[in-house]
Formats: sequence, structure tokens, C-alpha cells
Amino acid sequence: MTSKADIRMRGFLKRTAVKTLLSLIMKHSQQLSAEEIPTVEACGRVLVQDIVSPANVPNFDRSAMDGYALDAESTFGASEYNPLMFQVVGQVTPGESYQERIQPGEALSIMTGGPLPKGTNAVLMAEHAERDGDQIQVLEAVAPGKHVGQIGEDVKQNQILLKKGRCLRPQDIAVLASVGLSRVEVVRKPVVELLITGNELLKPGAQPSGVHIIDSNSVMLTPLIERDGAVLKAVHQLPDERALIRQHLRDSTADLICMTGGTSVGIEDHGPTLVEELGELLVHGIPMRPAAPTGFGLIAGTSAEKRKKVFLLPGNPVSCLSAYDYFVGRALRLMGGRSAEWPYRTKMVKLATKISSEIGRIEYVRLRIEDVQAFLIAAGGASILSSTTLADGFLLTEEDSEGYAEGEEVQVWLYDA
Repeated sequence: MTSKADIRMRGFLKRTAVKTLLSLIMKHSQQLSAEEIPTVEACGRVLVQDIVSPANVPNFDRSAMDGYALDAESTFGASEYNPLMFQVVGQVTPGESYQERIQPGEALSIMTGGPLPKGTNAVLMAEHAERDGDQIQVLEAVAPGKHVGQIGEDVKQNQILLKKGRCLRPQDIAVLASVGLSRVEVVRKPVVELLITGNELLKPGAQPSGVHIIDSNSVMLTPLIERDGAVLKAVHQLPDERALIRQHLRDSTADLICMTGGTSVGIEDHGPTLVEELGELLVHGIPMRPAAPTGFGLIAGTSAEKRKKVFLLPGNPVSCLSAYDYFVGRALRLMGGRSAEWPYRTKMVKLATKISSEIGRIEYVRLRIEDVQAFLIAAGGASILSSTTLADGFLLTEEDSEGYAEGEEVQVWLYDA
């Protein structure tokens, strides 16, 4: 049997190419099963099937203007020089109906959204009529269908409203509600647990003391997990105790576990050996700076969907951020039926300084951007979290590149929406 030390060192002796890790994530991050939820709660969720409208919207002819509903042909020849007299026989407003048939030479006062009564096929705008008691002078002829919202004008029955795979927007769920769909089937959200390990860590909200530091990783990862469409079930702050970490990895019911810290090759780095012991450690160590100790594995379950994905993220916060963004976020988006691509805007900029990179390694480079120029903040500095707050965005060098020259135009990803 391979020793624990050998397992930890295996990835660092021959690191797994980033593109290989990405392909493994694609392979093992299948879309989760469907669940039915209320339409009003479906914004941001992904449809599992095409939505076909069960009804017309509107399901009656309605006025698109405040004015008078009447028979259009009866107005032909009307003008300011030849006004025609119509008898106003009543009024209708949205939410009520007028039961009598309107005869030629009669008109019904109607408000926007009101249903057209029988015998009418057009609406005369109020400003094109002069009212005198219960009569109006029609000063302009109207064509049939003028200012009328027809049945099915917005949505037609049996029309495909939205396609499978659509990430629902506010206006989408409004349309679904408008056709009477109270519930909708969407991809289930991935469930995540965070294991934040380290004897030196204090919980967020505490004050730094002595040789202890505050856990900032859970604070940073929580909104990122939510951004990527997942549910954070629990955050466990754990000391570097092998048995305790093993218990949490084994007993977790999450779809995906993020473990921060304990992922490298030190005596307290239990993550790699535990994943290998409980399942399969697919990757440990990648040619990326910062984020080199990143690992990925699977803990066996009863089905492909229940097979827990485990990401081992470095404890240093910049490494943790870059590893989460590059790998974990991608897995969560795929599992939730979303695009694997980053949810960041991109921008083309010119580098104000040269950026060097070692061939065979990807650099996560933080940049300050002014107009179309980018200035280097940091490339290394795995523990210098402030480098990410000073930066407007980042770029990633290519594994087969030595970097970029000053003045070269590059694509960067912007942190801000």
C-alpha cells in the first residue's frame, strides 16, 4: 500500500496539467436532477425542459388606449370638418365586462386594459373625440383593430415560451406567471459544505490574537458559492485532527465539499491522504501560481449524483480564491445546469509593465486598470489577500508562455459586475 507521505508528494513530483484537471471536472460534474419549485422562486434557476404556454395572453381582446370602443366601419368619413355623432351607452374598466352588444352609431367609454364588448373592433382615442353629455363627436376615422390588444398578442397558446437550459430572469418568471404556471421544473441546486481547517484559525468575528489568524476563506467563499448557483449547507471550522476531518468528509451529505487548508505536503496536511483513503484522489498539485497545492477527488457513493466531489483548496487566501474561481465555481455551475464559463466581464487592455511567467506554469496575475491600461499589482503573494482588493481584475498566463511584453494587448477579467 502506498504510504501517506507518498500520496501527498505524488502530485508535487509530477503535477497535473490544468487542462487535465478541467477535463476531469467536466467529466465528473454532471447536471443534477430536476426539482419542482414555485415559479415566484425560480429566478436564477435553470429550466430542465421547454416551457409551452397553456394559454393565450391576453385571452380576450382588450383596449390598448383610454377612449371609446366602437365599430370601426361606422367611423369611416369622420374628420374635424365632418364629425360624426355617436351615442355613449356605458363604460367599462379593466377587470369588468360589458354584456350588451354595441350597435353601429354607439360607443362605449373604455379604459386601457378593458375588454372590448361585442359589436366593437376598434378603440377611438379620447383626444380624437369631443364629448357632450352622453354623446361624442368622432373627429377621426379609425381602422378595424386600431388600439386593440388581440387575443394571444403577447403569448399564444402552445407557443414555446422558454427553452430547456434557460437561466431564468425576472422577466422570464413574470411571463411564466402570466400564463398561469404556478410551478416549474428546474435543475436542483448543488449543495456545498465548507471544511475550514487549521489549528491557527479563529472564527470570523473574533479579534486576531497571538499566533492565531482569522478565517477569511469562509467569508470569501460563501458569496462566491451563492453566485455560482449553489446552496451552502454548512461551514465547519476544524482543527488539524485527522480523525475529525475524516469523519466530516465521510459523513457529509453534500454534493460537493470544499476543504481549505491541510492540502499540501506537511505533517498536518491530511486532506490528500483522506480523500485517497475514502475514495479516489484524482489530482493533487497543479502548475499554477498561486494555487499549486490544489487537489480534486471523489468519495464513493451509491450513484454518480451521490458521489461526492471534493476540492482541496490551499489555505492561503489568494490561492484559495484563484483555485475556487478556476475550478470549484466551474464545477458548481455545470452541476446546476449553467455555463461553465466565468461570470465576469472581460476587457481588452494594454499592459503598462512586462509580466513574466515560467513555461509550464499558469500565473494568476492581479491588475489595476486605468482606462485601457493595466498595471501589475501582484503575481505571487498567495497570502496577500489585499492584492485582490487593490486589483480591478486579473489575467491568467498560458502554460506554454513566458508571459507578456509591455504594451501587449491582453484580455482581463473584471472583478466588478
